[in-house]
Amino acid sequence: MFDKKDASRGRPAQTKSPSGADPASVSAGPARSGRGGTAVIGRSIKIDGTLSGDEDLRVEGYVSGTIRLPNHCLTIGKEGRIKADAYTKSMTIEGEVSGDLVSSESVAIRATAKITGNVLAARVSLEEGAHFRGSIDMDPKSIERALVKRDVKTVKSDAGASERTAPATLANVKSSAKETGTA
Repeated sequence: MFDKKDASRGRPAQTKSPSGADPASVSAGPARSGRGGTAVIGRSIKIDGTLSGDEDLRVEGYVSGTIRLPNHCLTIGKEGRIKADAYTKSMTIEGEVSGDLVSSESVAIRATAKITGNVLAARVSLEEGAHFRGSIDMDPKSIERALVKRDVKTVKSDAGASERTAPATLANVKSSAKETGTA
């Protein structure tokens, strides 16, 4: 079924995608992480406050406050601007950032990036041409402390939130604190 050739052209025969669209017109899209796909904050969107979620995020608009994606990737596109501290699994920065960036895995700073703030990550790449003002800390203990500190702030700010989310976050903080010896 999948190895059929279009005899008249010597090419594989095209099949329809599950949506019924021609596969040539359907882009593969970004890789998916975890349960969700990739959310996009468009160029005309402005967000003030705490941003968190359970999927990868691409910012082409403006975000101020705090971004929390501990198990997902954050991409700040060329048009994106953030004035926020960000806590993620990994980040790719192409636009402007004013704030601290904490990543459990990696931060990739592209040539088009303009960053004012500190970077804490296990791996950091900085392309030639990027504007960077701040410090880079790749010490695992510093990263862990920053992430635990962020979790403690989350528990305090979620105290008024639903009871369903606070205990799970508290458990994460307690287990992290035990591992670091800060309990």
